[in-house]
Amino acid sequence: MKIALIGTYPPRGCGIGTFTQNLVNAITTDQGIEKDNVVVIAMDDQEESYAYPAEVQLTIRQEQQPDYINAARFINLGGSDVCILQHEFGIFGGQNGVFILPLLHRLEIPLVVTLHTVLQTPSYNEKAILTEICKMAAKVVVMTEKAIEFLTEIYNIPSSKIALVHHGVPAFNFSHALARKEFKFEGKHVLLTFGLLSRNKGIETVIRAMPAVLAKHPEAVYMVLGKTHPAVLRGSGEEYRISLLRLVKNLGLEKKVLFLNEFINEKELFHHLRATDIYITPYLNKAQITSGTLSYAVGAGAAVLSTPYWHAEELLSEGRGRLFDFNDHEGLSVILLDLLDHPAKLKELRDTAYAYGKETTWPKAGLKYNSILKKVITTRSAQPPKKETVLDPLILPPFLLDHVKRMTDDTGIIQHAKFGIPNLKEGYCLDDNARALLMVSMAHKQMKHPLALDLLPIYLSYIHYMQNEDGMFRNFLSFRRDFLDEEGSEDSFGRTIWALGYLLGNAPNDAYFQSGKEIFFAAAPNFEKLKSIRSIANSIIGICHYLNSTPNDEGMTERLRHLTRKLMNQYKDHRSENWHWFEELLAYDNAILPLSLLHAAGILNDDRVAETAMESLAFLSQATMKEGCFSPVGNQQWFVKGCSPSIFAQQPLDALAMVLMFHQAFHLTKDKVWLNKLYTSFMWFLGDNDLRMCLYDFETKGCCDGLESYGVNRNQGAESTLSYLISHLTVLQAFEEFYKTDLVNENSDLVSRSMAHATT
Repeated sequence: MKIALIGTYPPRGCGIGTFTQNLVNAITTDQGIEKDNVVVIAMDDQEESYAYPAEVQLTIRQEQQPDYINAARFINLGGSDVCILQHEFGIFGGQNGVFILPLLHRLEIPLVVTLHTVLQTPSYNEKAILTEICKMAAKVVVMTEKAIEFLTEIYNIPSSKIALVHHGVPAFNFSHALARKEFKFEGKHVLLTFGLLSRNKGIETVIRAMPAVLAKHPEAVYMVLGKTHPAVLRGSGEEYRISLLRLVKNLGLEKKVLFLNEFINEKELFHHLRATDIYITPYLNKAQITSGTLSYAVGAGAAVLSTPYWHAEELLSEGRGRLFDFNDHEGLSVILLDLLDHPAKLKELRDTAYAYGKETTWPKAGLKYNSILKKVITTRSAQPPKKETVLDPLILPPFLLDHVKRMTDDTGIIQHAKFGIPNLKEGYCLDDNARALLMVSMAHKQMKHPLALDLLPIYLSYIHYMQNEDGMFRNFLSFRRDFLDEEGSEDSFGRTIWALGYLLGNAPNDAYFQSGKEIFFAAAPNFEKLKSIRSIANSIIGICHYLNSTPNDEGMTERLRHLTRKLMNQYKDHRSENWHWFEELLAYDNAILPLSLLHAAGILNDDRVAETAMESLAFLSQATMKEGCFSPVGNQQWFVKGCSPSIFAQQPLDALAMVLMFHQAFHLTKDKVWLNKLYTSFMWFLGDNDLRMCLYDFETKGCCDGLESYGVNRNQGAESTLSYLISHLTVLQAFEEFYKTDLVNENSDLVSRSMAHATT
């Protein structure tokens, strides 16, 4: 069995690093596994690099996302049978450690995850990330019953997937008396706190308890052993340690409270613990699911006192320790005096803790981990190969307009949002109201959605209000309904023509048809003036929708032919042997260009247009469909010919365009390969993307604004939500078209059930 293991690792001073090294030793020592068969991929922090031991064969720089992808390749090519991840939000890059997700999703071997933190009240991103990690894992290992409770009740992880393995402790054998003699602790009552210092450690609580203890037991000494946490040092330096030293001086405790500013190795720590009378963890809040230092103290047979954070409540139950309240130095002093006054009670605490610690040693933890790993590998080997994914709306969220309704008032749809709340300061824009008109027209046509019919005249009215006398349109309107420009962009013009053309082909009643027709034909004289290729492409699509219902309009057909010729000439001017595209870069909304030619080819019956459409479609697909998911060109730096594209910021508009492009390709060819690509593009919204984060918000029913280098942009503006909804409707339409053919006639019941689900 060969094992890959991801986590921090010594000599980096980090509790998880110590845990990782202990786990490596535990699963190899006396377990029949050679240490050479364990490969460690170590996490480097922001500014440091370390002289790692031989088992560390690769490092990942925390904030360098390409390192994570390289690590996935390294693991997949390394011949490992299983990968173990040590997870703590703070050791991985991106917002809440999101960079770890693309690595895990690319793994081709089973994954076992050890969770060092399970939050009771996670943020949206924290919950999404941890849930996704647990979904990908074959087994999730936790160290407390409380963690199991949280995972099942808050994160909806099946209990069958979770294994409990208590935090391991070394099997060192030190004599308490000999250790005290070595440290010259005879005649003293030694109290100890160990760990990386930060304000949440609550060291001041113990310091404030010392005067009452010393008044009766002047031989007592309190040792604080540990360096300041590196993240604290970067942010505020030694401010916390200095505040503690000031408190000690103010209380006159300079000779009774000792600070050892060093990160000692595990053997030295255990030696200190065996020489200590009482170990104290005075942490300031309940939300700590695991504490390695607490486990070590119990394993060493120290008498342990702690505030009632989750791990302490569980580990110190049944007489293994004593609890005092948060920030309660008076309550702590009472317990300390009771134990120091009654040596028999102190000894009983030590003996009970030590007996428990012998059952949680690292060798025993290693046996449990190896059992888990072997079962995971065996189970995976026995699984049948995955079947091809079939387009199935049953696994999609229901189609809902809640967020669109929230974003719409009697003027139109607000263009931006703060999270899920409309941002009225940004007002309205033509682009989004045109998209909204297209979306509700599709929703009414496909499912007779009643809310869609209510919203349609609002968006159509906005478009009419923004049209100038020459047929062009303004774009931006303030919340007070003040015009903010004289003439909008060509892109907004083209999107409006698209929406109006679709309305003319699918109007729910004559009043809407006539209103749309007036606006459309008032704008038509401007078609020939368009220069922006995306405006031309959008206008082509709108004209094609109109001509699908009115094929005998020869004047509009000629306008279509003229615009198509413009786009074809643009392609001819920029195409080269290895660059099959319309310009010297891939920018935004790229798929709209091949999509428009696919529409035009169907109307004009022009093979040359169809060939250009399919060739550019293939080029775009090759550039953006990577490793089983859609990876659009990021807007941070567009894909300039001869250069490398940026990964971020990815926009929902690009996913929408791909969905529509592949749908039109399927519509023309009936080739199922385009359906699979359509579905892959749509699943970008639901988490099949570079960060493996879902952009659809199941609470608000909106869609987040994009994928950034730090994670998901949680704002849910009109463009992103409408892009998702139009894509969703297109998936449903493609599904219905597919199953209405002779390809899969026997699934007619599935069709009816799926469509019923989709419209619930």
